Amino acid sequence: MLKIELLESFIAIAELGSLSRAAERLCRTQSAVSLQLKRLEEAVGQQLLNRDHKGVSLTASGERLLSYARQMVKLNQEALNELSQEPEREVIRLGLPTDYVVRYLSTSLLEFIREFTAIELVLDTDVSGNLYRRLEQGELDLVIGTHWEPQPNAEILVERRFHWVGKKGGSAVTRRPIPLALYPENCPIRAQVFAHHHLNMTPVRAVLSTPSPEAICLAVENDLAIAPIADFRIRDTMDVLDPEENGLPRLPAFNEAVYLGKTEPTPTIHQLIELLRTHRQAIVGE
Repeated sequence: MLKIELLESFIAIAELGSLSRAAERLCRTQSAVSLQLKRLEEAVGQQLLNRDHKGVSLTASGERLLSYARQMVKLNQEALNELSQEPEREVIRLGLPTDYVVRYLSTSLLEFIREFTAIELVLDTDVSGNLYRRLEQGELDLVIGTHWEPQPNAEILVERRFHWVGKKGGSAVTRRPIPLALYPENCPIRAQVFAHHHLNMTPVRAVLSTPSPEAICLAVENDLAIAPIADFRIRDTMDVLDPEENGLPRLPAFNEAVYLGKTEPTPTIHQLIELLRTHRQAIVGE
């Protein structure tokens, strides 16, 4: 068996033409390099170097061995590099509406991150409509989003009720047109507001568009606008408004669901979905 350490010394001697210079490169003594050369020659049963007053030169056997020695040292280094590298981490790209982030992180996603340390979970936030489009385009692996109708590529996690709310004792709902605080374009909740608003209803206008539920709540609490808000976000500082009494469109129940893309989900994605199932009650906010 040819040891890599002996081959490395032999290559250094062959390239530098001197035992002393080879010893300097290898950070060894000249006697140690000479001993390694002797052991290599004994292992192959051939003289590998010619020595004279000018230095050393390769014998015919040395020339043949040099080519093999370089290949063996190279393969040895490649094997070490390959085995020393960390295994490639799986990346899961999850799309999540901005107003869902805190609730899902505090229930299931943090548990997933703690358990699957070799997985990189990339959270991308946007309104549901934009997330669905990006899922179709292959930019995301799965999406948790809102829709008012069951979709074929989705598993419903919870049903979410939204209500019209204003500041407790506020006057925003009496203004004309009624000022609204809404999520941005392509949000299914916003889409349903205008889809069901008819000409015989009270005129409305959006005065604030934001993906932030906290900003919407602040606009309501400061009597700047009314807004459609999920039941778990309604605070003591707010009044639930009857849509018929105030000429507002009724809000349907919305399905909060996990959507898969066109590619086959990995076992880890299936485990993430199972974790979401087990945390349904916490996600609902009960």
